[in-house]
Amino acid sequence: MIEWIHPGFIYIFGAFLVPFLKGRERLKQVYVLLLPILAFVTLILMSKGVLLAEGKTWIVTFMGYELILGRIDLLSMVFAYVFVIASFCMFLYSIHIKEDWQHIAALVYIGSTLGVVFAGDLLTLFFFWEMMACASLFIVWYGKTKSASSAGFRYIMVHSFGGVCLLAGVLIHLQNGGSLAFDSFTWGIGSEYLGIYLILLAFLINVAVPPLGAWLADAYPEASVTGAVFLTAFTTKSAIYVLIRGFPGVDMLIWLGAIMALYGVVFAVLENDIRRLLAYHIISQVGYMVCGVGMGVFGTAAGEMAINGSTAHAFCHILYKAVLFMGMGAVIEVTGRRKLTELGGIYKYMPITFWLYMIGAFSISGFPLFNGFISKTMVVYASGMWGYSAIWLMLELASVGTFLHTGLKLPWGVWFARDTPVCEAREPPKNMLAAMGLTAFLCVLLGVYPKILYNILPYPVHYEPYGAGHVIAMCQLLVFTFVAFWMLRDKLHGTPTITLDTDWFYRLPGKWVIRFCNGPLMAFASFMDRNVMKMAGFFVWISKNPAAALRIKGEEAKLKMEKTIPSSERAVKHERDLEEIRKRQPEREPMVRLNIGTAMLLVLLLIAVYLIAMLIHGWLIA
Repeated sequence: MIEWIHPGFIYIFGAFLVPFLKGRERLKQVYVLLLPILAFVTLILMSKGVLLAEGKTWIVTFMGYELILGRIDLLSMVFAYVFVIASFCMFLYSIHIKEDWQHIAALVYIGSTLGVVFAGDLLTLFFFWEMMACASLFIVWYGKTKSASSAGFRYIMVHSFGGVCLLAGVLIHLQNGGSLAFDSFTWGIGSEYLGIYLILLAFLINVAVPPLGAWLADAYPEASVTGAVFLTAFTTKSAIYVLIRGFPGVDMLIWLGAIMALYGVVFAVLENDIRRLLAYHIISQVGYMVCGVGMGVFGTAAGEMAINGSTAHAFCHILYKAVLFMGMGAVIEVTGRRKLTELGGIYKYMPITFWLYMIGAFSISGFPLFNGFISKTMVVYASGMWGYSAIWLMLELASVGTFLHTGLKLPWGVWFARDTPVCEAREPPKNMLAAMGLTAFLCVLLGVYPKILYNILPYPVHYEPYGAGHVIAMCQLLVFTFVAFWMLRDKLHGTPTITLDTDWFYRLPGKWVIRFCNGPLMAFASFMDRNVMKMAGFFVWISKNPAAALRIKGEEAKLKMEKTIPSSERAVKHERDLEEIRKRQPEREPMVRLNIGTAMLLVLLLIAVYLIAMLIHGWLIA
């Protein structure tokens, strides 16, 4: 009997079959949608106890360590649910794409994210963590523009640094006597916690904490229309999952999260690019989740409320942010424009897209009856339970700013703002509208009936979002924000700007590094390559006839000395003798680059010599 099926492997191994469906577009579309359905059925069977409902499975022994590919509990299940549900909506949005490798990259990306969610040890986590970074890189590159290519390189540089930090942290943690099991880390101050600090740094990079998060707003808007939708859900939310798993109750995360919430809103004010504006609001909303993780002290009512709030907000954010990016992607798809200064007045062409987008906008802004209202307010409520008045105020201000820009400024500038349309437009393909409609429906469903979400959260939920005082206070806040916007709407139009974020600090030196590599470093490498190959050719030439080669070199030395004497008859004789010897010695052939097989053989021989030397000296014997 099968104990368990890894949902992530359904995506990863399913990706291998996509190229075999080339030319069968309808079958490929059905197949791509079938994979999330199979993964969802697997999760349902797990929740019903048909498959392993709780515990650890798929345990592999490696170098004396236990690698756990399947750690199943309430926390991993809730994240798995939302990743699988969102993936179905996103594939529905993108099934009209004919490029197989876009689908393959997305499938591997989602599968590796689920690998992170179910990882029960740090090495398994690292493996899927790096796979996730590589797959998402190709999604960025499928924007197929020069800016997408450059953003992709910067993206992978940042995430490679994060991967190095994670691996170094794991190794140092093990060296210091820590466990390989991926559980909550012991937090403290001192050199003995260096490995844990590096692991936290890696997590914070993926969660896009400023000043480490400029990669998000740099890369996500450069992906393709459909690729950007996938990117919104998985990297940052899987990072929230590992923070909840490894660092709940770490005080510094409270302030980092609150700063993120305001940071994203402030930078969204400056943006003219419609998807970059939404990308900054990802940073802002993820800030609520980070703040909740910091307040999540085990064994306290406020801590459990904060962890539930972070988890619920991650769940809801994936859905409403997908709707928002789908809406802006649809605008780009039919108009080819992505700047607020280039849009406006197209409502009469795209009314369905507008209203579906607004469901996402109401959700992210925390309107009652939408899912953002039930999740965002849980984190804010937890800050009140702890008595963090400054944190409470910062989160409320971020909520106002979110509604002002994502719920008002952005839709106003895209669909209205001008008396005459800037261009003709139309509704996007039906599959894109269907995906927006399904995801928007889920946003409303969870807002109207939050118990669906509450029942799968890690801790029992003791929270009533629809108390009269709470609803009235939130409505007042939103109404006042709308009134202020309406009075100042003519002054809040888009302006052509270029926003400088903290990525400037590595973009500028990065150019110098590239110039150094292309110039002096490559020139030095070419010089060394030429001379090494020349030396190798010389030794090969000598090996063909060593005696003749030595005589030639001896005669050449004598000839140089005799030529210093004017009209030397001995010089003429030496030159004649040298010609005779050269006739008996094979010509020196220019060395060519070694083929891969020969190069690998030489590498293996060198390794063998090195190991023999170590054995002789006893270095391999304990």
